[in-house]
Amino acid sequence: MNNNESPLMDAYFVQNMHRIFDPVPVPIILVNKNTEIIMINEAFADYLGHTRAELIGQKVKTIDPNTRFPYVFKSKRPEIAYKHKFSNGHTALVHRIPVLDDQSEVLYGFGMVIFDDLKKLQEVLERNKLLEGKLSIYQEELKSIRGAKYSWETIIGNSLTIQKVKGISSKAAKTDSNVLIIGESGTGKELFAHAIHNDSKRFDGPFVKINCAAIPKDLLESELFGYEEGAFTGAKKQGKVGKFELANGGTIFLDEIGDMPMEMQVKILRVLQEREIERIGGNRTIPVDCRIIAATNRNLRERIKENEFREDLFYRLNVINIEVPPLRERKEDIELLALKLMEKLSETLGHHVNNVTVEALECLKQYNWPGNIRELENIIERAINMTDNETIEVFHLPQYIFIKAQNAMPEMPQIQNLKEAVEEVEKTTITNCLISVQNNKFKAAKLLGISRTSLYEKIEKYRIG
Repeated sequence: MNNNESPLMDAYFVQNMHRIFDPVPVPIILVNKNTEIIMINEAFADYLGHTRAELIGQKVKTIDPNTRFPYVFKSKRPEIAYKHKFSNGHTALVHRIPVLDDQSEVLYGFGMVIFDDLKKLQEVLERNKLLEGKLSIYQEELKSIRGAKYSWETIIGNSLTIQKVKGISSKAAKTDSNVLIIGESGTGKELFAHAIHNDSKRFDGPFVKINCAAIPKDLLESELFGYEEGAFTGAKKQGKVGKFELANGGTIFLDEIGDMPMEMQVKILRVLQEREIERIGGNRTIPVDCRIIAATNRNLRERIKENEFREDLFYRLNVINIEVPPLRERKEDIELLALKLMEKLSETLGHHVNNVTVEALECLKQYNWPGNIRELENIIERAINMTDNETIEVFHLPQYIFIKAQNAMPEMPQIQNLKEAVEEVEKTTITNCLISVQNNKFKAAKLLGISRTSLYEKIEKYRIG
């Protein structure tokens, strides 16, 4: 152990740690900021197939080449219940927790095996499936309830464009009016829907979302309104609760509503007008109190002209209109978005990348982003997978990004020799002056502010006349 370690890491402390954790039948380890093992209980030493004396003082990577402690120390974030395969072939679920000082610097790391036999875990999960089967009718519905997980802080950007949209959306959240969010694919329309719900008086109610384009036409009605027992062949015995009922007291988010079939649009209009629904196969109306937020990447006014969308439904939904700008209209946000995406994806991919070169960033800014933020996220993920260090460089980007960025950059003006440029201006000026005074050399010299001798020399030099 190094002399510069925290006073907590003295021999007395380590001895006491062993005294405390040796009786515990759970594998536990403590490493210093250099990832050297300073404490390991007997349960962990036995699990690894070593004596404690062989392990103390060793770099944890020499014992376990797959260790993620170096990454945890870089990210300064704990990893809870991660699946890990040890070099001796054991696979387990583990915790890795960095312990930080008041300046958020790593003091040491705490590790713990919480389930050392995944086969046993699988058996437990299989037994639990019997219980899950009894509750299966509510599984999908429960996923939707309390589904709003994004807030205004999730919507990244300091540009005036995005701040203006957030301002309008924040005002919309304070009302109970229907909202129509318009924007290209990948711009983050769903994030705005979540944030509006979470900032509204319905925040403690359910947030239920449905993609109108992803569900087959013949199933959409049952998804939205539910059905009674025996309503049709293949219907569940207990019937099914629809999305509108699930959203009662909260918000329903109808994504891609521009692709909703015309016959369903009529039924949605009725819900908006009557505030009630009727299940398929049912004979009673069910009152519903939910706010509707709809979103589309379609031009609904064009869809109306093409008889693909009902005009009356459009006006019912379009009480508050929010237009989410494409990424190409807020390029000043690209750097901040890229850094946030790097932080998010580094944790997911287990590869810490926190920087991007000026040249690579300029390429990202010059590109036109037809796929918007979703495309940017894919590009950042690709770049993180390509880099071997902590920085994204130009050659980590796809070639088409680099080439299009080069084509979009303005051409450098051609640089002319200064002497030649001065002579060209002088020749042009003298020529224009002589023309204006009808070749009167005396007047020309006077206007130009030079002697007639100098004028004659320059006329001869530039071969004017």
